[in-house]
Amino acid sequence: RTPRPGHGHAGSSCPSAATRKPGRAAADGDRPVLRDRRLAGKTWNDDSDSTPRTATPKIVVPERELSQAEICRRNPRIMGYKIQLAVVKSNEEAREVGMYFRRRFPNMKVEIDASLRPNYKVMAGSYLTKQSAAGDLARIRQYFKSALAMQYRVFCVEAK
Repeated sequence: RTPRPGHGHAGSSCPSAATRKPGRAAADGDRPVLRDRRLAGKTWNDDSDSTPRTATPKIVVPERELSQAEICRRNPRIMGYKIQLAVVKSNEEAREVGMYFRRRFPNMKVEIDASLRPNYKVMAGSYLTKQSAAGDLARIRQYFKSALAMQYRVFCVEAK
């Protein structure tokens, strides 16, 4: 048998060369002599060893439903609902509607959406579902008859 480079000679980095008795050459079929008693009876290519092998970690998919906090951590902005108070023609008008709303509902957040210029949407609240917006919508409709719950991107942590 032809020795491979780095195998079968003293000073080699091969584990069997380091554990072999000095002055003894490895013959075909010889097992390396081990000095560590814990490894006695094992060869270097023995598949029955109990040393842990590094494998790629498996992704564990939870079988339970994710909590609200876990959903928010993964996606800070999600599709939810906001209550559309009014659609007006100018930014000044939108700010007036917002101030009127804040005086009546000081605990609710108001947002002006200018993405549909020249129209401005005045939006209030953040909700995860249409049902969670229904209670506030009923109170808001006393002041804003045309208020609607609209699907909209909301910050998950602000939504109720």
